[in-house]
Parts: sequence; structure tokens; C-alpha cells
Amino acid sequence: MLVGFAAVLITSVVSGLTGASVLPAEAAPAPVASISSAAYLSTASSASSSAYASAVSGPVSDVPAGPVGGSASAAVLSTLAGVNASALPSFLDANRAKLQALLVQAPAASEVSRLWNLIDPAKQKLLIKAAPHVIGNLEGVPYAVRGRANALDLTQTIAGVTKTLTTEHGRTERVTLQRQLETLDNVKKALSKHDGVTRTLVTLDPSPDAKAAIVVGDLRTAAYVSVLVPGMYMSVGEQIEAWAQVAQEQYDLQTGVLRRILGPRGSATAPGVAVVAWIGYQTPVLTNIGGTALATQGADSLERTLQGIRALRDGDQPFLSVFAHSYGSTAALMALERHTVTVDALALMGSPGSASQTVAGLSVVGGNVFVGEAPMDPIVNSAFFGSDPGSPGYGAKPMGVGGAVDPLTHATLAGSSGHNAYFTAGTECMRNLAMIGIDRGDLVLDGNGVPDDGPGSNAAQASR
Repeated sequence: MLVGFAAVLITSVVSGLTGASVLPAEAAPAPVASISSAAYLSTASSASSSAYASAVSGPVSDVPAGPVGGSASAAVLSTLAGVNASALPSFLDANRAKLQALLVQAPAASEVSRLWNLIDPAKQKLLIKAAPHVIGNLEGVPYAVRGRANALDLTQTIAGVTKTLTTEHGRTERVTLQRQLETLDNVKKALSKHDGVTRTLVTLDPSPDAKAAIVVGDLRTAAYVSVLVPGMYMSVGEQIEAWAQVAQEQYDLQTGVLRRILGPRGSATAPGVAVVAWIGYQTPVLTNIGGTALATQGADSLERTLQGIRALRDGDQPFLSVFAHSYGSTAALMALERHTVTVDALALMGSPGSASQTVAGLSVVGGNVFVGEAPMDPIVNSAFFGSDPGSPGYGAKPMGVGGAVDPLTHATLAGSSGHNAYFTAGTECMRNLAMIGIDRGDLVLDGNGVPDDGPGSNAAQASR
């Protein structure tokens, strides 16, 4: 099976996808020993490359937490709320392992959110400085807080790697360190503002198999939230800038359509949009693409991300969409087959499928699932992992990706061809994803140059 799947992919491996929140500022030294990725770097010079990789890896786990372990690890947050501020530094030092366990055995995001709100703001600041890696990756902590924590962790880790490089002489270790530094520098570049739109680093695992998620827009208040899930060969080190650029382009498209639909009052009153450039799992390469082990890890991580959004927006839920490509679509399908979190829309592109045979098996409101299949894409219709989302019996809505004229703007939309051109700027696919993201599925072109609901009044009114 591996040979067969690799064979159809080898001619369409990685095309240039297109990438960034405020550049992380230098932070004041923490009053207690900091639990950050940089804290582990002192072991690098004496460790083997494999041991070093384990040492510097952030404790972000791809294994879903069990309810008992999650409840136990949450106890440290509950206890912390009652600790006197003057005793907090010693408490954090004594409970370092328990803080790390918050990521290994993650409590429910809703529980973390509740407990975080019980902690005094002054103690929250101390906690960010003392454990930036933990706070920055803990679902349920407010996104602005996570952004500050991850910016600090990024800064500290870059400084730690740079310092270690000055004394490390082992060739293998130096190569590992230099590659890690390049990855972190690329994350930093991807956090640059574009046209004044803030980008926030809400996930950072700076290990050799790095993971990261950058939000374009304000995830705290956006009425529409889209999460981009990548497929194979999408590593943080090589693709985070490009992936953040795709998120930026989606942000621009979605806000542009909202303003157009609202007319003259659109600039001032358009609902907020946030797009997440998510690389939250180790994406596969040709040698491990044939199984679903990494898709399971991706599903675990995506499930927690979506649950975190739902928990933090409790009482003010956004329209939540997932746009997933290739192997990432399998991960997304697996996450939504569990029925532990619900999204409002799902778009699949170049999908090899999953165990679920119809949209009814997915936790998507109203079966609001769209499928795009480009010509000359060898993966579509393969049903390699169990189902063909593009088949009529699956129940998904067709999404045009072959090129069209936009009935709203009358602009010519380019077509996508092969397996890796779905997210190319100016394509029919990107335009349709924007419509899905703002809950205008009625304006999605179905591949015949007309909206899915046909030549009805909704599209006609929006074009005026």
C-alpha cells in the first residue's frame, strides 16, 4: 500500500505554497527559573543528537489526555489560584513537573479556562514568565496570553540555541542546532504584520519536528474563524511563512467579501475574521505516507485546537470552519468522526478519505461539507484511506477549483491543477473557501461556474 500511494504522489510532492503577529519583543528576565524550551538547551553540548532532540522538544503531546490524568494535572492550576503572590516563585519551582504535565496530560480546555480566570492577574504574569512554553501551548488559556507566552518562549529559545552554537563542536549536534535556529527564525519572520493585521503565535513546539500555529486576525472576537490544515511535506521550518501567507490571503478575501456584501457601511461594521495557519502535527513524507499513524496524531492535535476555540468562545461562538488538504483532510475527518467537537463547515481538497463513508458520520453542522477536486490530481477518487468524499453517495457539496469568472466581482479566477495548487492566490478554490469561511456557502461555485444554490437571488443580490 505504501508503494502505491507514494507512487501517485511522487510526481506532485511539494509545490510552492504561499507566509506572519507582532515580532516577539525581548522580555524581562523571569523571577524564577523559566520553564521554556530554552531551559533544556544546556544539555545539548553533551548529548547525542537523539538525546538532544528529546531534551529540547517541548512537551506538547500528540497523545490525547485521559480524563484522570487531565483532572490530576489541572489540580496545580487550582492550587496556584490560592497561593500567596510572595510564595509563588517557590511554589512554581517546587511544582515544575506538574506544570509540564499540563501539556502531557492536558485538562479539558473548558476546565483550563475556568481555572485560569480564578488566578489573579499579577500571578498570571508571573506564571507566563516562569513557564512560557506551558502557558503558550495550553488550550483554554486566552489567545492573547498564549501569544505573549509563545513570543517569550520563541525569544528565549532562539537565544539559547544561538548561545549553545558558540560552544558546540560536534558536527551532528551543530547541524541539528542550526536547523532548529533556521526554523525558529522562519517562525519569527512569519509573525510580521501585513497591512496592519496582527498575527499571533498560539502554538509553538520548537523541537526538531516543530509544530506551530499562527492566527491572522483576532481569534478572541472574530465572528468567522477558519483553520487551515496542511498535508504532506508541510514542515514548520520550510513552510510556516508560506502557510501564514495563505492564511493572510484568506483573511483578505473573507473581509473583502464581507465589506462588499455590506456595502458603504462595510468598512466600519464588517464582522471580524480570523484565519489560523495551523501546522499542529508532524506531516508525512513519502516514506511514511501510507499509514494513518500521523493522521491520528494530527486528529488528536486538531481536536484539542477546535475544543480550545469552542471553550474560549463559550457564549459568543464564531462560525468555525476547517479547510483541509490531502493527508491533512484525513486527519481532519478523523477528528470530526469522534463527535467531541462540532464545526460549522468543512472543506476538503485532494482528499484520500477516511473511515467515514458519508457526511452524516462527521460532526459538521447540517452536513455542511464541501469537496474540491482538481484535474490531474492523482489523489482524488482514490479512497485510499477508506472513503471518497467526492463521490455522490458521500453527500458533500461540490466546490469548483478548475477556474471560473467570479459572479460577484466579474474577475477571472484561475484554475488549480494537480495536487498542490489549491491554495494558490487568485484561484477559484481560494475564492470558494472564502465564501465557506463567512457562511456564504450559497455563493460557492460548484464547478459549473454558478453558485451551489444555482442562479438564485442570494448571489444576484450580493453582486450588486
